[in-house]
Amino acid sequence: MWFMYVLSWLSLFIQVAFITLAVAAGLYYLAELIEEYTVATSRIIKYMIWFSTAVLIGLYVFERFPTSMIGVGLFTNLVYFGLLQTFPFIMLTSPNFILSCGLVVVNHYLAFQFFAEEYYPFSEVLAYFTFCLWIIPFAFFVSLSAGENVLPSTMQPGGEEGRLRLGGGDWCQPCEKTLGLWVMRTLHTCTHACARTLISLPVFPQMTWSPITSPKASEASA
Repeated sequence: MWFMYVLSWLSLFIQVAFITLAVAAGLYYLAELIEEYTVATSRIIKYMIWFSTAVLIGLYVFERFPTSMIGVGLFTNLVYFGLLQTFPFIMLTSPNFILSCGLVVVNHYLAFQFFAEEYYPFSEVLAYFTFCLWIIPFAFFVSLSAGENVLPSTMQPGGEEGRLRLGGGDWCQPCEKTLGLWVMRTLHTCTHACARTLISLPVFPQMTWSPITSPKASEASA
């Protein structure tokens, strides 16, 4: 009797460990996909917000959910649209992010209060939490690492890919500060990886890149 009891706990521990590893691997793969396809991810999250909005309206029309509960949910989705304006850059100190975190807590409180008073099967309660409370914050949470590998000036407000136009060309702000206007006039365009590949550029193969040097100074020293 005791031997099977010990085996059951051991097997449960192994199953939980494998499930945890599977979830971690899945999250890592999703994060890699989001970093590679940020524009598509932004579009998918937008569709998810619209779907959640439609679900909330359907719950109000067909299931007669409380007006306060549905209203807070719709306002939360509006705040999520605000977060998409700077996607994949999500500032943890921005008003939209702080407000969205607070609204997630409020939505959970209202949901627990409602389902404690009204009986619904567990599958239906889980469906509400999945589509209206969890799926969108989870998508933003997984996308937090997407902005770490993108230069700040490669994305403009609105979520669309763009470049900062300076000196007649498309330039990253780090290049503008480091290289100066004379480089912008010569190279004309920014490669988005200029901070790492400037020395390998064929335009000035023997140039020593420094914020205080200029072509005339380099020629004089040569």
